[in-house]
Amino acid sequence: MNRFNPSRRTALHWLAASAAAATFPAYAQWPDRPIRIIVTFPPGGSSDVLARLMAEQLGKKLGQPVVVDNKPGAGGTIGGTLVATAPPDGYTLLLSNTTPIALGPFTLEKQPYDPVADFTHMAYLGAAPLVIMASKPSGINTYAEFEAVARKQGRMDFGSGGPGSIGHIHGELLKKTTGLNMVHVPYRGGAPMTTDLIANTIPIGIDVITSYIPFFKGGQLVPLAVTSAQRAPLMPEVPTMVELKQPKLVLENFFGLSGPPRMPADVVARINSACNEVLVMPDIQKKLTELAIVAKPETVAMFNDFVKEQVGVLGPTVKAAGIKL
Repeated sequence: MNRFNPSRRTALHWLAASAAAATFPAYAQWPDRPIRIIVTFPPGGSSDVLARLMAEQLGKKLGQPVVVDNKPGAGGTIGGTLVATAPPDGYTLLLSNTTPIALGPFTLEKQPYDPVADFTHMAYLGAAPLVIMASKPSGINTYAEFEAVARKQGRMDFGSGGPGSIGHIHGELLKKTTGLNMVHVPYRGGAPMTTDLIANTIPIGIDVITSYIPFFKGGQLVPLAVTSAQRAPLMPEVPTMVELKQPKLVLENFFGLSGPPRMPADVVARINSACNEVLVMPDIQKKLTELAIVAKPETVAMFNDFVKEQVGVLGPTVKAAGIKL
């Protein structure tokens, strides 16, 4: 008869535990080194501002530095691909938003990744509308004047934060919906576009509202319309696309934190919990409100359902519009 004695049983338990620990060395003490958040746009834009705000607080919560790494280009898919193919160890994350998840992949001839299956979507951070804005010297002060000038001139140039950005996509949808001859002028981020807008090098810009509120308050730029269903609390005088009889042009930019596929459940849960704790901090709420970002803590499951819905609606819209990079 084969019997285990206590010392042999203890030894086998120790060996099994050691083998299990060796199988998952990266996760047992996560995080034990700096974490990187990939931002798919240049510094200064809405995603970058939010990423840096979250990185500072997450670093305190998780006990390791959280650094922001800007990887712009190709409608956000350069940074998106980098994260989708990274090791699922919790050290390479994506400041996910509408462009690299629900728009950019569908503007390319060959889709670089599946925006649902090729990521672990962990935490919803909030959303902000886009704004259609005019340079002050252009003399355009309302959305109706924008359309009138565009039709009279036969052409209207508009800037965005880059090819395949949410501002670019919205401009193309606006062009198809209204029949206006709008010509896209791409920039490497919102900052250089702002410079040219203020100088009236281009008359119109379309981008996420976050970075532009100081320029509206300072009178350097003129907000014509917001792309949310309701008016923006910080600019209640600016009409929505619904009010302007363009309900198909309602489009908001969501923000979240995502990672590579097949991340460990305990790491995902910890990231979600840390993000939700940061979002309800009074000083963070105040800063997000100033950026026109409506923040809302959600569960991992809720965020995944939201991403699936966004991809299911916006992906086919981009394809049907024939928007290509």
